[in-house]
Amino acid sequence: MRGEPSCPKCGGRVRAPGLFSDSWQCDVHGTVHPVQPVIPPSVDALNVVVRRTQVPVWMPWPLPVGWLFTGVACAGDDRTGGRATAVACTGPGPLGGMGELILVAEELGVGLGARYAGMDGPDPGPYMNVEKPAQAKVLAAGRPTPLWHVSGAPDDRAVFAGEALGMWLWAVVWPEQSGLLMYDELVLADLREAGAEVELVPCGALSPRLLQP
Repeated sequence: MRGEPSCPKCGGRVRAPGLFSDSWQCDVHGTVHPVQPVIPPSVDALNVVVRRTQVPVWMPWPLPVGWLFTGVACAGDDRTGGRATAVACTGPGPLGGMGELILVAEELGVGLGARYAGMDGPDPGPYMNVEKPAQAKVLAAGRPTPLWHVSGAPDDRAVFAGEALGMWLWAVVWPEQSGLLMYDELVLADLREAGAEVELVPCGALSPRLLQP
């Protein structure tokens, strides 16, 4: 995803608006909200996305002990604003080794969360059994938010999804056993509301998961 905008659903090239279309186009998926090139994680990178986006920018706050912010991606352009955000964090897994978490907030139909989940999209609804109790809960922007396990994802990751602030909220965790992290009732902050606290976010190296889910 470095260098030029890409399709949120497949990562392929997209064509910019022009004479024959007023929207970004993917040869496979048609009209899309393009994912902007990912840049190394920094407070400045976060601030760029926070200023641009129309959807939440979710991050566990405070971060679990030993965890770092390891990248952010945004789908949308300067005309429409961000329509999906993805925040990556990396740290010690609950069962040892390293764990990685990507939190995606997106409008209906964008497809970025499904891409990180490694499944057909664009939305998680068909893969969630909301007739059963939610498997995980987070506190998102101060509101208790149930998350259901999403079926059909590859075996190397655990995927949960729900709704927060009127948008889809995806949580994708690698490796699969690190999904235990989601049972600890994480507190998620929308960084659009964090103000100066954003300056305190500890940054690590860019997560390759943001580039190649």
